[in-house]
This record gives sequence, structure tokens and C-alpha cells, in this order.
Amino acid sequence: MAVEFDTAHVKNIALLGHAGAGKTALAECLLFEAGLIPKRGTIAERNTVGDYHELEKERGNSIFSKLIHTYWRGYKINIIDTPGYDDFAGEVLSALRVADTGIMLLNASMGVEVGTDIIWQYTEQFKTPMIFAVDHLDNEKSDFDATVKEAKLHFGNNITVVQYPLQQGEGFHCIIDVLRMTMYTFKDAGGKPEKLPVPDSEKQKADELHKALVEAVAGNDETLMEKYFDKGELDEEDIKTGMKKAMINHDIFPLFCVSAARNMGGGRLMGFIDNVCPSANEMPPQVSLKGEQVYCDASGKVCAFIFKASSEPHVGDLSFLKIFSGTLRSGMELINETTGTVEKINQLFVVEGNKRTGVNELTAGDIGATLKLRNTHVNNTLHEKNTNYELKPIVFPLPNMSVAISTLKKGEEEKLANALHQLKEEDPTIIIEVSPELKQTIIYCQGDMHLAVIKWKLEHQYKVDVLFSETKIPYRETIRTAAEAVYRHKKQSGGAGQFGEVHMRIEPWYEGMPDPEGLTVRGRDTHELSWGGKLVFYNCIVGGAIDQRFLPSILKGVMEKMQEGPLTGAYVRDIRVSVFDGKMHPVDSNDISFKIAGLMAFKNAFRLAAPQLLEPIQHVEVLCPENITGAVMGDLQTRRALVEGMNAEGSFTKIIARVPLAEMSDYASSLRSLTQGRAKFTMRFHEYSPVPFETQRKLSDAYSKATKEEAVL
Repeated sequence: MAVEFDTAHVKNIALLGHAGAGKTALAECLLFEAGLIPKRGTIAERNTVGDYHELEKERGNSIFSKLIHTYWRGYKINIIDTPGYDDFAGEVLSALRVADTGIMLLNASMGVEVGTDIIWQYTEQFKTPMIFAVDHLDNEKSDFDATVKEAKLHFGNNITVVQYPLQQGEGFHCIIDVLRMTMYTFKDAGGKPEKLPVPDSEKQKADELHKALVEAVAGNDETLMEKYFDKGELDEEDIKTGMKKAMINHDIFPLFCVSAARNMGGGRLMGFIDNVCPSANEMPPQVSLKGEQVYCDASGKVCAFIFKASSEPHVGDLSFLKIFSGTLRSGMELINETTGTVEKINQLFVVEGNKRTGVNELTAGDIGATLKLRNTHVNNTLHEKNTNYELKPIVFPLPNMSVAISTLKKGEEEKLANALHQLKEEDPTIIIEVSPELKQTIIYCQGDMHLAVIKWKLEHQYKVDVLFSETKIPYRETIRTAAEAVYRHKKQSGGAGQFGEVHMRIEPWYEGMPDPEGLTVRGRDTHELSWGGKLVFYNCIVGGAIDQRFLPSILKGVMEKMQEGPLTGAYVRDIRVSVFDGKMHPVDSNDISFKIAGLMAFKNAFRLAAPQLLEPIQHVEVLCPENITGAVMGDLQTRRALVEGMNAEGSFTKIIARVPLAEMSDYASSLRSLTQGRAKFTMRFHEYSPVPFETQRKLSDAYSKATKEEAVL
């Protein structure tokens, strides 16, 4: 059984940063420094604690967030190593939801990369206390000062230097700590450094940075400010106390130096985590959806939040949870506030990558896992009876990419459906839609890398061979002018026949339009269409030409045709239909006769009313470095984009545009290729807009051809 800790001695850390910043290497460094592992693994050797998944070893980068725990000087430190690509943003958000401190890795040879900017927005959303750690200082292109300057430009002057390198590049082995006014000198193999006084040549610079650090701490605490004015200095304990408070308030972001690959600086960082970084009970209380405050108190009622689910062949099905209140013990029964079901916690585990160790309990502030809960999912809150806490859920990003999916082998459709359900259970950023409109099963995801992971898991983990194809575009049809048509349905087959005649006018509908001219309005029904837009149906029959009881059948025929428009088979929207005349037969008229007559009258009138095909337009925002803005703009213009504006965000440019959905199918992969992964985009539906004439003609001709071929078959 694992060692158990009280709330004040548990720290929860998320390792964050752009891909390649050094997160997994730093995790190895921290575990090694704490003595949890005898040797540091490397990504190249595929033996790290964090990147244990077969796919991660194959690709050479983190894809899933990993929970690791270690012990340091009486503290338990939970570390969540997160992926750096934005395709896996859901993993980052889940980690931030339960972390009490984030460590943002910066690559000293690359500066602030777009992934760092994106992740920073998430940290601002959660107001997570943050540490910056500058890595890769042994790279020949390392530029510490430029990296710090760029970080302050992006994230503000609250970044406060605690350490800086004495030299950079291949000779890097000394870090000067301006909090302790000590120089740490490392051997080539890294490890425990020698502590030396700051060299005379660096005394002035170190003193200036020390003063800036002390003033930053004192400036956020009146008591410390008075002490600083009185003494002209603060002792180390005062600085630590003030820094913790300032970190919680997002007023200070301490910046450290490391070389994770060479095991330099990790021990000092671990010391800062246990000495300064807040425990969960020092953070502001959680606030439930009803506004109740949930304090992190081990003696309170149990309240746990499910932030991640995982299902892996060699690990098993797990639900990961953080205890925000109370002490959770194995065997307890908790209520799922979202579903109302009761879940029994049979076993509890602490997790170290792909290893799990049973524990009897998890106390408030701690993070662990339990065997996957049947009726509990990510974002659900579990609590004891006689409470009704429901904590705020994680808001996951909208998808940027969609593909249609089908099985390569017939008869495996149910197997695929079950696999997709399980994938969605583990990854809430995946959306699955079975579209009756498009007659496709569609996966919505974050990008091509995300899709590649989905495909790998389906084929290797769930043993389903799949085929991806382009998602059909959900076009809409409407009209531009008014038109009238008459249709008589007459069928005689020996016995009772069928007869119905309908005179119909159709017009483009818009909000606030007056009643139909020249017609006597007897009734009006407005129908909100499930696919968007409206159908407004007028009864303008006079003199009993058509019995009232047949009007619902005419409407049914119109609605049926609106679900397969005359132009391309797409849904029809925003039409006003006025039935103003017709004929009946005393014997042969019935509901089916008037349904067919209504359908055909609508179809014929539609073709006379200047049909217009509409396409979905997306609101697109692209965040990219300034020096590649021109290339991104040029690519958007080839996609029929209407650029609405550009805004500077630090050294990045945000391009805002409206782009047809039909032009965005390959955008995620194209943008990554165009910018070497240094840009990010989001998109959401904006409106329907007319397609170009040539596009409409091609789609209409293709539909007519396909319809004729089906009729022949």
C-alpha cells in the first residue's frame, strides 16, 4: 500500500508547454531527483515513465496526459505530464482543472511558441498559479534573455526571474539563483550541484534581479511592503510566504532555469514546489454550479470530480478523480449529482504512469484513480448523501475537423459503434454524429493528429478496420422569387381511385413580411425547422374548394419534399407556402391524394422560383506568428475566404475570416504543413450564404444524374 499524506502535504503540478519544450524529460528528471526511479528514461530510448503508451513510443511525443506521483521531503507531489500539440487540448484542460500549480516549459532555442500561447489562455481560464521553466539552455541557439523578453511580451511583466544561466550553449552548467543568492554548479552528468557564492563578475546583475524579485513580492502584500521599507530587505521565509500568496493571485510567475535532458535544476525546482507552491487547501474554494463554496477540508463531506477516463489493454479501465473535500475511502458509496445514480468505490489507486498501487483512502486535495465507474463520466461530480454539490465542468474546445467513417468489412458496424462510444467516453473532445441528412457517421475532432490517434486506437485497440472519407456538406435550398403551380393527382385502378388538386404559391420567407397579396388568409402556421430556418404555411382556401381536413396532408407533402429539396436533395428552408385553390372528388379524394398533390405542386413551383443553393459559412480565427501571416492569408484567399480583420496579439497575429465549410475539410493539416505547426485555428458555424452559380450548377447536375441512375436501377 502506498504512503498516505494529509491535505497540507499534497501538491498537484501540471507540466505544460509546446511540443518539444521538454515536459516529459523534466518529469523524468523530477522522479529521478526524488529517488522514485533509479535511472532517467529518454524519449529516444522509449523508456520514460510518462510516455509508456505504444503509440507514443511509435510517434516519439506525448499524446495523452499522464498522472505520476512522487515524494519529496515529506510531501506527496502529483505530476500530470501533458501533451504539447493543440490537437490534444482536452488532455491539457483536464490536467489544469485539477492542478494547483502549472509549470510552463519554454524552449530557450525557440522562444515562445504558439502552443505556449494557446495553453496560457487555458491557464488564465482556470487562474492556475504558474511557474516558468526555461529549458534547452545547453542548445547552441539558446537565448535566455530573448526568451524572457518574449515571455513578458506575451504573458506580462508579472514574470519574475528567480534564476538565470551563467553561460549558455554546450558549456552550460551553472545557474545563478537570485532568491537564495547562490550559484549552483553542475557536473556534466547533472544531478546534485555544488553550491557556491555568486561570482563577483555577476554580483551587480544578481543584486539587481534580487531587488526586482523582492520588490515584486513586497508590492503585492502591504505587511511585507512595510517590512521592506523598514529593513530594505526581506528574509527568505518572507519572500516565500509573499510569493505563494502572489502566485495564488496570479500576481507573480517565478521563472527558473533547467536542463531536463542533462538533469540540471530539477532538484531546486522540486524544493520550490514543496516550499512555495500552494497545496489544494491553500487555493480558493471550489464553487458549485449553485454558487456553494466547497472547501478543501479532509474532515468535510466527500466531494470528488472525475477529470479523466482511460481504457488501455495493459492498464485497464480507470476513472481519474480529484478529492476536493472530505476523505474518500474504498468501499464508500457516493451519489453522482449529474445522473442521480449511486456508485460504489471498490478500489482506490495512486498512479505512476502505467502502474497503479492500491490505497485505502485519498484525502482532500489528492488525485488518484478508481476502477472505471459504470454510470459516471468525465465532468461528473460524486458526493456523499445529504449533499448536492455539482462542481463546474471542464469546457472542452469545439472541433476543427470532421471526417466520415465506415467499416472496411461488412457486418462490423455495431463493433465500430461500440468502439466509437468508448473513444468518446475517454476523450470528450471527440464528437460522434450519425447524420440522417448526410447518410454518414461523422467524427468531429481537433485536427489531423487527433484523427490519426483515433484511427490507430480503432485498428489496434478495438480491432476494427475503418475507412475515412470526406464529410458531405450540409447544403440548404431556398428560393429567390415567388412562383405558382397547380398539380392534379388522379389515379384510377378499378375500385376507389385517388384524386386531389392543389393550387399553390411559394415565396421566399423573411421575418416581418406582410400577408400574401391578393389572397384571403384563413389561417397561418409557422414551423421552426429542425435543420434551421422556417416554413410558414397559409390556408387561403375560399368557397370550400378543398376541405379543411385535407390541409394537414398537403402540409405533410410539402414537408416531405423540403427534406429532400428539388435542386440537390438538401434540406429546404425559409419558404412561405400559400394554398389558395384546388378541387376535390366526393369519393376519390383522400389524405394520400392531397399529400402527393401538395408535394408535387411544391416541387414544380420551387423549380420556377429561382432556386438558390446555400452553403454553411464558418467564422474562422487563425493565430499565427507575424512573419508567416502573409502565407496564411494567401492560403485563406484560395479558399474563398472573406477576411474581416487582423489583430496583433503579442508577436502573433490573429486573422478573422468567414470561410465556406466546403473549403475547410483539409485546413487543419494544410495549416500545420504551411506553418510547421506554429499556428492554431478555431472555427464555428456563422451563417448560410448563397453558393457561386457554377458550384450550384455542378451540384444540381450531379444530383439529377444520380437520381436518374437510381431510377433506372
